[in-house]
Amino acid sequence: MRVLVTGAAGFLGSHLCDALLANGDHVVGVDNLVTGSLANLAHLSNESRFAFVEQDITESFDVGAIDYIFNFASPASPVDYMKHGIETLRVGSVGTLNCLELARRYEAKFLISSTSECYGDPQEHPQKESYWGNVNPIGPRSVYDESKRFAEAAVMAYHRYHRVDTRIVRIFNTYGPRLQLNDGRVISNLLKQALLGEPMTIYGNGMQSRSFCYVSDEIDGILRLAASEEHLPVNIGNPTEFTILDCVRLVQKVTGSNSEIKFAPMPEDDPRQRKPDITKARTLLGWEPKINLEAGLRLSLPYFKAALAGIHD
Repeated sequence: MRVLVTGAAGFLGSHLCDALLANGDHVVGVDNLVTGSLANLAHLSNESRFAFVEQDITESFDVGAIDYIFNFASPASPVDYMKHGIETLRVGSVGTLNCLELARRYEAKFLISSTSECYGDPQEHPQKESYWGNVNPIGPRSVYDESKRFAEAAVMAYHRYHRVDTRIVRIFNTYGPRLQLNDGRVISNLLKQALLGEPMTIYGNGMQSRSFCYVSDEIDGILRLAASEEHLPVNIGNPTEFTILDCVRLVQKVTGSNSEIKFAPMPEDDPRQRKPDITKARTLLGWEPKINLEAGLRLSLPYFKAALAGIHD
């Protein structure tokens, strides 16, 4: 297939490009590099089946006939989407509509990367796809939450009104190589602080929970969904739940760090708990994650060590 990946220079987008190329596809990667990095794609510079286009998808664009569109373009970490709030709203709305128009024009299949943030600070636990969420539509996180909720609505509208063949993946906390060092997410924050010997920051009392999925498991689930006939949202995430305090202790174990723990105020609207119900993914896709958090942290360490060495050279 000839496949378009938007957000190709980002963490998940770049891993998705690798997986599609490994499957034999031709890939056109698009990114405006607001939060993505060409370093994530440097290993593909001599790959004849990969082409990169620097492009803002909120502007009209056309890369020619395409068989499948994976729309992964969006700031995804709190640091990035709060810094680029208007851009986040635009890429989730105008950008998604532009990509859906491309899918309609070329009769391409379409998959959007949505998020567990659609559930907000959930009052249902674990979170099933049928849960409508508990989201503050005007809070500081709303630029991301509502952009993704709008994107899901747009995808379903194009499916219903224009019969575009669509998929929606709701991604839960994902980590691994190429995660930005300064993106403010739990794993990158803690690994960076531990490796540098800095105090490890816990927001609130550390008893809030998250579920962490290693990137190769996440990509496997996404590709299984892409090949399925399911049009409604599907959770792809690791259902093993950790408190943030548990996560800190595991990072200390894996890194051998003696960093002290520093407590800081809880950010506004930070979810108290997050855990996917993956019954749908297990049943429809035959998917479940294989790599536990400790193993995934060990797989991530070489990248973080090298990236930190590059910063401090």
